[in-house]
Amino acid sequence: MILKSLGTTLGVMALTATVAMSDTVRMGTEGAYPPYNFVNDKGEIDGFEREVGDELCARAELECVWVKNEWDSIIPNLVSGNYDTIIAGMSITEERDAVIDFSDAYFPSDPSAYVGLAGADPALINGVVAAQINTIQASHVASSGAQLMEFASPDETVAAVRNGQADTALADKAFWEPIVAESGGELEFIGEDIVLGDGIGVGVRESDGELKGKLNTAIASMKADGTLNAMIKKWFGEDAAMFE
Repeated sequence: MILKSLGTTLGVMALTATVAMSDTVRMGTEGAYPPYNFVNDKGEIDGFEREVGDELCARAELECVWVKNEWDSIIPNLVSGNYDTIIAGMSITEERDAVIDFSDAYFPSDPSAYVGLAGADPALINGVVAAQINTIQASHVASSGAQLMEFASPDETVAAVRNGQADTALADKAFWEPIVAESGGELEFIGEDIVLGDGIGVGVRESDGELKGKLNTAIASMKADGTLNAMIKKWFGEDAAMFE
């Protein structure tokens, strides 16, 4: 899912924030992007990334807690030390990697898709397009020549299409699928899927190389024994992208 330049201030802040391996590792997530992450009826962080994150912590022998943070400040608050990782459907991109570091991908590159009202002209993907602020989708829309309309949360992009503020909205297809299916025919996919980014990884501060190494070892073991693919299948279905 940002792609706003964060500036040298964050780089300076990153020098002062590092997690010691004896400390509790705070896992930062948005809690508003199902099925990747969401808050369940008990008020707990849930979803694919909660399951993946808990397993990573177990395999890396880390004591972990979960922290919920708004998407638009999720990178600055990692850099400033409010938590120690970002595990929030964040695609690995060159611009983000210039500010923070990433683990290896725990989710392969997955298609993004446009959604509009049923019967919408496919040409409307070049019209007014809603996307969540600071996402890879927003960056794509901005560079495509369409008129970008940004919102703080993904749910607001859905509302913008429904109320006519936007012609279409762009987000991860996995986010859209249950929304389209449950819309009673009101919404449908528009145009072709597009693949953006280099997969989804755990964001860490540049200074936390030891933590990154532990996470990479755990991710590799989950890929090797099939655990990661099983989790992807559970949360995203049989047709989801898998690791070979």
